[in-house]
Amino acid sequence: MDIGLLLSFLAVDLLLICVPGADWAYVIAAGVRGQSVGRAVAGLTAGYALHTALAVAGLAVLVASSPGLLTGLTVAGAAYLVWLGWTVLRRPAAPEADSEERGGLFLRGAAISGLNPKALLLYLSVLPQFLATEDSHPPVAVQTAVLGLLHMAGCTAVYLTVGALSHRLLSARPRAARAVTRTSGAAMLGIGTLLLAQHAL
Repeated sequence: MDIGLLLSFLAVDLLLICVPGADWAYVIAAGVRGQSVGRAVAGLTAGYALHTALAVAGLAVLVASSPGLLTGLTVAGAAYLVWLGWTVLRRPAAPEADSEERGGLFLRGAAISGLNPKALLLYLSVLPQFLATEDSHPPVAVQTAVLGLLHMAGCTAVYLTVGALSHRLLSARPRAARAVTRTSGAAMLGIGTLLLAQHAL
């Protein structure tokens, strides 16, 4: 593969990953509650693995070429963000609130990244720009898989860091922890509501 394209993709991808959103809110909440950040991040990564597999199979192109399907997925993701944001606002994370089962951490993480509108943007709009179609390059499916794996690796590294820092910095500060998670919940609620409003017009 073209090293220049790979490095360019990594730069853009890391910028997108480092923009706080639903994924950040989830790992921060897990870290504050003292839950397994590793399981939460594994769930998020599993959601992106599904996106990668669908893109490799060519379904991402199908979704991109079907406005109705793309709108439906975006609306579903936005509705999930609204629900998740409202849930976080009603029950902001606190260091002592660590009762969620471990399996639930993984599954919720997979649902968050699997329905994340930002993931749809990445796989349907950004990633294809870094694929080389010349015969001298590997097949598009192979390139898609490599870029998807790079994205998953970047997500894992950044989110593990965010989760660990949130645990270290906020677990002993309940008021700060609640303020941070309320802000995250409000952001998810706002983003989801804005997306729903855009598709309702």
